[in-house]
Amino acid sequence: MSTTETALQQALTTVKQRIAHYAQKYARAPESVQLIAVSKRQSSARVRTAWQLGQRCFGENYLQEALSKQIELQDCDIAWHFIGPIQSNKTRELAQHFALVHSVDRVKIAQRLHEQRPSELPPLRILLQVNLSEEASKSGTTLAELSTLAAQVAELSRVRLCGLMAIPAPSDDFNSQRLVFRQLAEARELLQQQGHVDCVELSMGMSADFEAAIAEGATLVRIGTDIFGRRS
Repeated sequence: MSTTETALQQALTTVKQRIAHYAQKYARAPESVQLIAVSKRQSSARVRTAWQLGQRCFGENYLQEALSKQIELQDCDIAWHFIGPIQSNKTRELAQHFALVHSVDRVKIAQRLHEQRPSELPPLRILLQVNLSEEASKSGTTLAELSTLAAQVAELSRVRLCGLMAIPAPSDDFNSQRLVFRQLAEARELLQQQGHVDCVELSMGMSADFEAAIAEGATLVRIGTDIFGRRS
């Protein structure tokens, strides 16, 4: 194993150990938190190495980059997650090639995914992205609009609403991180009370804040830097 591969193995092992530690710290089962390795701007070779080390779920932000990797890594049983902003003209490929789309933020996108999901595949699993910090630079519906969007998505048979996703504004304060993530957890609970019984996933937490996310119930954590290092 090369030095680079050894470093990747050590980083991946450390992240998984930290996830398990934080889960246990907050009285959760380690298996209740799934690691999504964020592989944007990483080579297919590095993704393959991570896969050979046992990682199965990878998150991509850029569609064309992701599709190229899928072709190069088609011999690997990878579950590809799309976690970036969605343009209307890219929904067909998303509907055809991904296991889970984290970043649905408006009914137009959900409708297009519904219409373009191949009939031979099961309904596409999607998450609704919520802009918790109401940042103009970020995608996402507001908490106030979430229930309406969820009800509209529930009418679509070829997509399945499985949970919520958020990318809060950066904060170095642990308690502040928890408070923001708690809003997403409470929003999920409200949707479940409204009848969205499949709305169980919380995609929240990245390298800088995933302990706080796990403390507040994250089921999917999206980690890139702590696994692959800082991107150039």
